[in-house]
Amino acid sequence: MSHVSIAARAESKAAPSVLFALLLDGATWPRWSMFDSFELERAGEGGPSGVGAIRVFSKWLTHSREEIVEIIPDRKLGYVLLSGLPLRNYRADVALTPRPDGGTTIAWTASFSCLLGTAWFWRLFMGWTLSSVAAQLAAAA
Repeated sequence: MSHVSIAARAESKAAPSVLFALLLDGATWPRWSMFDSFELERAGEGGPSGVGAIRVFSKWLTHSREEIVEIIPDRKLGYVLLSGLPLRNYRADVALTPRPDGGTTIAWTASFSCLLGTAWFWRLFMGWTLSSVAAQLAAAA
């Protein structure tokens, strides 16, 4: 197994609270992100999008099942991949840092393990995916 770490950044004119609301509400993702559909498989603690929520995001034939594992309101969303891609120990965090001008810096990081010989592909593919979704989130708000 190879270990991969990736990071993507984007800048938004919106406040962290606006971006966090979009991140947390999976039902909004098909409107602003590359994903075609969303399904809430299991509600989390204290509400549909709380810690422990399992969300499924679909694009073409891919269905990524993710569980929310960390929430710091208006600052951070952490999740793990349960199934959908051939990656192990996938953990991602989206950190929202307020800027002095009222906007937000989005830092989307992920780490995972994959089969030897495939790390180059998954680093490129997941790097592109995180960069695209971070930019889409920044533009949506």
